Amino acid sequence: MMIKFILNGKKVESHSPSGLRLLDVLREEFGLTGTKEGCGEGECGACAVLVDGKLFDSCLVALGSIEGSEIITIEGFKEMRRDRFEMISESYSKCGAVQCGICIPGMVMATEALLCENPNPNEYEIRMGLSGNLCRCTGYNMIVDAVKRASKEGAGLW
Repeated sequence: MMIKFILNGKKVESHSPSGLRLLDVLREEFGLTGTKEGCGEGECGACAVLVDGKLFDSCLVALGSIEGSEIITIEGFKEMRRDRFEMISESYSKCGAVQCGICIPGMVMATEALLCENPNPNEYEIRMGLSGNLCRCTGYNMIVDAVKRASKEGAGLW
């Protein structure tokens, strides 16, 4: 069976089994290793991608369920929305929000999804927007500060 979808702005097709996890297809078939596997159970958010503009943990998404959908990974976000990616990346860096790096691709994708939905979130809304993503290093305050900074300094990008 062939599954057709748009991956990072390009029409692609996969011949992998439809029950395979999107995470595995992205990493193994398409070589997009920026999407990380943390827990494999949808609890940590390290594998977060955008599916038709909504945030999903790719470890919980079956390949067959994305037929015709648009998937954006961290690599695609960097290429397709360079201005937004750079604003988020710079904010994370300046706020000290990056340590070991395992959670960062998912955190960045969650930040993008949040700011697309709400360009001026308050602290509670930021914490809720990031609540599906776990970080073992930062204690979250620096990540929340980074999202606040991206929202303020990137006004008009979202």
